[in-house]
Order: sequence, then structure tokens, then C-alpha cells
Amino acid sequence: MLNENSILEALKAVKYPGYSRDIVSFGLVKHVSATNGAVSVAIELTTPNAEQAVQIKAECEGVLRALPGVSTLHVDVKAAAGTAPRSPMSQQHKMPGVARVVAVASGKGGVGKSTCSVNLACALARLGVRVGLLDCDIYGPSIPLMMGITGRPSVAETPQGERLLPLENHGVKLMSMGFLLDGDQPVIWRGPMIMKTIQQFINQVEWGELDMLLVDLPPGTGDAQLSLCQTVPLDGGVIVTTPQEASLGVVRKGIAMFRKVNVPILGIVENMSYFTAPGGERIEIFGHGGGIVEAARQNVPFLGEIPLFTEIREGGDEGLPVTVSKPDGEPAQCFVKIAAALRERFA
Repeated sequence: MLNENSILEALKAVKYPGYSRDIVSFGLVKHVSATNGAVSVAIELTTPNAEQAVQIKAECEGVLRALPGVSTLHVDVKAAAGTAPRSPMSQQHKMPGVARVVAVASGKGGVGKSTCSVNLACALARLGVRVGLLDCDIYGPSIPLMMGITGRPSVAETPQGERLLPLENHGVKLMSMGFLLDGDQPVIWRGPMIMKTIQQFINQVEWGELDMLLVDLPPGTGDAQLSLCQTVPLDGGVIVTTPQEASLGVVRKGIAMFRKVNVPILGIVENMSYFTAPGGERIEIFGHGGGIVEAARQNVPFLGEIPLFTEIREGGDEGLPVTVSKPDGEPAQCFVKIAAALRERFA
């Protein structure tokens, strides 16, 4: 049936040039009407780039003409006035004070995603980035242990009402379900409760001014991931994998999920790439090179590889990430290079 909803659904196939997100999710479609087969669409861009306007107009006309029942079609695309181009992200409803929100995800558990999140956050802080880390692994919150911090967040009265104040350590602001639980108390919740909690972490925490908020997602493509995507426009996702096919096969599902909800893939990190024995022998326990091959296959950046280092594991157990305890060592520098690439991505 030809109506406004079917037109908007069709326009989701039109990506903003240079992005993997569509013009509908960017909020660029300002008016849609369909009366007796006559379709009219008005689009307002955030850039004065005339070539982009022409490209978007042509793609919109192509997808709309393919809809059954369209007899006449009018697509009006207005470029922004002025000369300074702006990202279409500027149209999105952002978290107050938070410039960028980046999810760190994996298809399966056990690949060291939280370890990567913690060390990337600390590396970003050392690079001068104002950074926060949100632990959305509701069932298995490990960020408090890895960051060496315990306690409960306090509550502050703000113009928006009462809001939780994140805890802070190693220059990183933190919020986790682990701060709200007693000891080894398990979380036995169904999907709606998970979604509500994540929405509260996003909307009712006083994060202050941040350049980047890293979100450590639980493994998989379930309620937590979808809730986050529905609650806040993500500026990108980082995928963590190990080299073997058992991990990469599930990672592809994570990439597909992000693409389905129009979240740009910032790149793939290969964790546990290899181990160097005391005698200098390189041992590829989980194989090697699967991450870079998959990145090429998916046409996304390969951000780097993290070898197996005892110091990384020890830092997580002791609550002193290796990027803090030994920032100039080889293990830390692996994370610093990836953090620098993320910072440059949004420079």
C-alpha cells in the first residue's frame, strides 16, 4: 500500500554520501505525502554540496519509482545555505554534552571485548580525550573489576531532575550495573528490564562534557544492543574478534546488525593475535590474520591486532589496566595506536 510509511521505508535505502546511515535516520526527510499515486518528498541537507544534492535526488527518485502505485513523483532536495559543510550527525538527537558515542561489540563472548574497552578508554584519556565508559554488559559487568573501582554512584539534583553521577578512575568516567549490585548478586532479568536499565544509563546519568563515550556491549545481537541503538544515535561501532573462524563467523552477525540499524563500522580489532614464547618463538594459538582478512572482506578498516600479553591479563585482574601501569610498553602501545586511530576518525 502506497502511503507515507511505505515511502519512508523505501527512502531508508538511500544512504547519505560518505556514510552508511540513511537519509531518514539522519532526519533529512522533512515532508512526505502520497495522494492518489502522486508522491511528493521534501529533503533538507546539512551541507551546501550541490553534487550531493543531485546524487540524493536521483537515488530517491530511483527507489520511489520502483514502488507500486506511483503515478507522479516530485522530489525536492534543498542544500544548506552557506559554505561550511556540516555532518548529517548534527541533525541527530545527541546525549547532552557527549560529542561521540562509540559501541565496542563482539559476536561472541570470550574474545576480550571488555579488556579492549577498558584499555582503549584509558589510552584515549592519556591522549587527552575526555572519555567515559558505559558497561552495558548487564549480566556480566566486569568493568568495575578491570578499572579497579567499587562503590555506588551518588545522585545529584540537576535542571533535568535527579541524575546519577558516574564514578571515575584513571581519567575515565564510569557507569556499570556492577556498581548497583551487592557482591556476587546475579541479574536475572528479561528483555524489557534490560532495555529500561540501558535507557536509564543513557538518559539519567550526568556524564558532563565528553569527547567520546565508549559503550561496552554484551556479546550477541539481542535486547541490549537494540535498546542502545534505539535510545541514542551511535557514531560508530568497533568490532572485537579473535583470529579463528569460530569467532569471525559470529562477528559477521554483529556487523550485519550494525548495518541493519545504520551504524557505521569504524573497524575491526583482532585480539589474542599471537603469543611470543620466552625463547622468542611466535605461537599463533588461535590462528592469525583472520581479523584483517575479514575487514577486507567486509570493506571496513582494520584497526590493529593485540597479541597475547601476560601484562594485559594481570592489569585486568588487578584493576590497573596496562595502558595505565605501563603506558610506554609494547602491550599498551597496541591499544594506544588503536585509540589514536579512533581519535583521528572524529577529528
